[in-house]
Amino acid sequence: MNQTYNNKEKIKQIFILLIPILITQLGMFSMVFFNNIMSGRYNSSDLAAVAIGSSIWNPVFTGLSGILLAVSPIAAQQLGEKKNKDVSSTVANGIYLSVIIGLLVILLGFFLLNPILHMMHLTDKVEETARDYLIGLGFGVVPLFIFNVLRSFIYALGKTRIVMVILLISLPINFFFNFVLIFGKWGFPELGGAGAGYATSITYWFIAGITAFIIKSQRPFSLYKVFPKIKMFSANMCKEILKIGVPMGLSTFFETSMFAVVTILISKFSITTIAAYQSALNIVSFLYMIPVSISLAITVLVGYEVGAKRYKDARAYSWLGVCLSIVMALFTGLLVVIFRYQVAGFYSNETAVINLTAHFLIFALFFQISDAIQATAQAALRGYKDVNLSFILTLIAYWFICLPAGYVLANFTGLEARGFWIGLTIGLLAAGICLSIRLLYIQKKKFASFQNKNVLDVMAKDF
Repeated sequence: MNQTYNNKEKIKQIFILLIPILITQLGMFSMVFFNNIMSGRYNSSDLAAVAIGSSIWNPVFTGLSGILLAVSPIAAQQLGEKKNKDVSSTVANGIYLSVIIGLLVILLGFFLLNPILHMMHLTDKVEETARDYLIGLGFGVVPLFIFNVLRSFIYALGKTRIVMVILLISLPINFFFNFVLIFGKWGFPELGGAGAGYATSITYWFIAGITAFIIKSQRPFSLYKVFPKIKMFSANMCKEILKIGVPMGLSTFFETSMFAVVTILISKFSITTIAAYQSALNIVSFLYMIPVSISLAITVLVGYEVGAKRYKDARAYSWLGVCLSIVMALFTGLLVVIFRYQVAGFYSNETAVINLTAHFLIFALFFQISDAIQATAQAALRGYKDVNLSFILTLIAYWFICLPAGYVLANFTGLEARGFWIGLTIGLLAAGICLSIRLLYIQKKKFASFQNKNVLDVMAKDF
């Protein structure tokens, strides 16, 4: 990455990182998209099962991945400080943590999966398919977590196109295995919705292997000895990753688990409502990849500038990212509202599901704007390694504003399931406002201390 000197150069730098990251995120989300689309085409019961399975898996995956993504701001600051050896140690210990965390997820899933599904009071068919779907996903947990660490390292170096190419290559593989395993084509077993889980795991192994091969063999990645050896294990480095990563992971977990709880609460409604809600959420989540991608780019850029002690540039990147997220959310939200029936038709052949999905999508515009603000402001704070208070703010917003507001509106008014969408929007907007205020405070504190240091340095030289 290069130093920039005005907003025009900064916007260009954002887009250099952003576009490949966005294509990568859309590629990863396309796997979920294929899961839902093909399961829905199989039948609505399997779509509901995959929706339930995803609602359980997503908080676990995003929360634990959030811990591992701490490698990105840590490595970015180390690169800004020209501490290349520390970068290698950070990534190597991130890989150690990814394996440990992946194995723990598999172990906990073995004991907790059945009790969680039983608590949801699903039909036998939906419960069985959801269980098999999650078991299939379980085979890809470890390579997925390793890939997230390696991806964070590549992003910290600013070489985002590499990951984009890997994901684009993997999509046909994912589509192929979804098709043959769900529908039982060309001699493969017909697994229904469960086949989507196995197809996704196969894809995770592929992308992790290709990424590792490129880092091992291609410059500039091969200059960093990131693949761990016994002597590279550092308790202190693991502690630093966890110190930054745990609040990041918990913040992400509480957001995604909030959506999972809403899915569980909506499960008391009909299968049509569950399928429509999940389809609408899937569409909104697909568009959410835009602010997520902006956030990943902003975290790296802010972290790099903070490491180089260019606090004014870090502040500029932060607010350019927030503004860009709002503009993109407004644009995509309007498109979804205008074409809501056509978009809903991709997810189901059933008229009732299409109509209800389209109705839910009316709320997408305000939801997306609120989500874009909080996501990008939080990403900028991660670039400053300011994560603890952000975690507390998001916890309050998600669990003490979003859920109570949504529950009250859904159960004590005539809004029913629509009430949850309104509650989610209110909570996300509260999170965005609070995180933006925190960002202003951190920037004022950092920039002021930097100015004071410069003044003292000048005085010392004069003396």
